[in-house]
Amino acid sequence: MSASPSSHYLSCHGREIHYVEWGSEHAETVIAWHGLARTGRDMDELARHLSSRYRVIAPDTIGRGLSQWSPEPDREYCLDFYVKLATALVDQLGLQQFHWVGTSMGGAIGTLAAATSLRGRIRRLVLNDNGPELAAPAIARIRSYAGQPSAFDTVSELEQYFRQVYKPYGWLSDVQWRQLTETSVRRLPDGRVTPHYDPAMVRQFIAHPQDYDLWDAWDSLNLPVLCLRGEDSDLLLAETAEAMRQRGPRAVVATIAGCGHAPALNVPEQFALVERFLEAA
Repeated sequence: MSASPSSHYLSCHGREIHYVEWGSEHAETVIAWHGLARTGRDMDELARHLSSRYRVIAPDTIGRGLSQWSPEPDREYCLDFYVKLATALVDQLGLQQFHWVGTSMGGAIGTLAAATSLRGRIRRLVLNDNGPELAAPAIARIRSYAGQPSAFDTVSELEQYFRQVYKPYGWLSDVQWRQLTETSVRRLPDGRVTPHYDPAMVRQFIAHPQDYDLWDAWDSLNLPVLCLRGEDSDLLLAETAEAMRQRGPRAVVATIAGCGHAPALNVPEQFALVERFLEAA
């Protein structure tokens, strides 16, 4: 079993995309895609767990983590382009069939990909607090902190900020909070530290205001879907999750107690839900 990941870079549509790989000795593969203002390293805990059986690929979306920032933010920071990048990534990795686990934005990319360029290749889809309709007040909340990222003199102050803004993730150990911080920090020219993404990525909500309205894509899906909904999520409302049970691929919905948006996928109970669903394949 691969105890630690390896780091890789690929050119996808002329943009350098970074990903980490776990469990490279396995054929059966899981693509694990992070949320809007985060990086692929958020998937470390889940990937470490799954890597005893699966190869896990956790990319950084363009403009996040170690992937290149877009020189054309209004054109490229959108779900359509993210799906193009994802398709180029799995093509270069030679993956014909694979599972997809996506947190928030990563789930939306998976949903759109499964309905379009990766139809028939994504075997099972796990949506972590994501659905085809998102609550507008929550999007406004996320935009407010993501579009104007705070900067701090020290990494410790940044960690305290993350503990506050990501409180809805649920329980994380002190070690996990430190890891979350250290894997998503960059230093500014003035020496302060800030989250590791391009603030222009929130242009998505201005240039592509309907990007997350995905009911048409949802209704076209015919694959098994598991939706993990944070019990207190303000982004994926309970009535939306209920509609996901009734429409399209008729998702299995599991409610995660003690979490809002989005469960951190970092504790055994959450591992077990994902694992059982993937093993049903």
